[in-house]
Amino acid sequence: MSVKIRLQRHGKKGKPFYWVVAADARSKRDGKFLEKIGTYNPNTNPATIDLNLDSAVKWLHNGAQPTDTARAILSYKGALLKHHLDGGIRKGALTQEQADEKLAKWLDEKAGKVNAKKDNLSTSKADAKAKALAAEKKVNEDRIAAAKQAELEATKAEEEAAVVEEEVTEVEASTEEAPAAEENNEETQA
Repeated sequence: MSVKIRLQRHGKKGKPFYWVVAADARSKRDGKFLEKIGTYNPNTNPATIDLNLDSAVKWLHNGAQPTDTARAILSYKGALLKHHLDGGIRKGALTQEQADEKLAKWLDEKAGKVNAKKDNLSTSKADAKAKALAAEKKVNEDRIAAAKQAELEATKAEEEAAVVEEEVTEVEASTEEAPAAEENNEETQA
């Protein structure tokens, strides 16, 4: 029986969630499995991977072949490195302490990279939020300034209209007085 380390899909449509399992190569994708090794959630950024390192290495020692995606996950979490270092221990090239030290150093570096990515994502999200807020404030200030400008122009127009109306009424009054004066002049001459 050949054993594969592969992903078993769970989750709802559009939101996949995977179990990393050791299964018989002949079984269905979501069918029977021998052991659940971990989980993989690609919906988060960075992807959330929970893996039992010792169990994964045990299956690799027993000859289980990982699929391409499972191989990438095992590599990301250090299972392939541990399997490689255990091979060096069996051959006598390394001692257990040296292998553990190399694995711990690699895991620390990897954790640092993952934390740096999380920090970078959070700062970029905060920066984007701050830029959006600043742009919104600018738009609001421009809108308020435009409203004030329109209000000033409306009051100026009203004042000008009032002045023009006063002038028109003065002109009308003077034109009404002028014909009356002419009529009076004609009556006195006659």
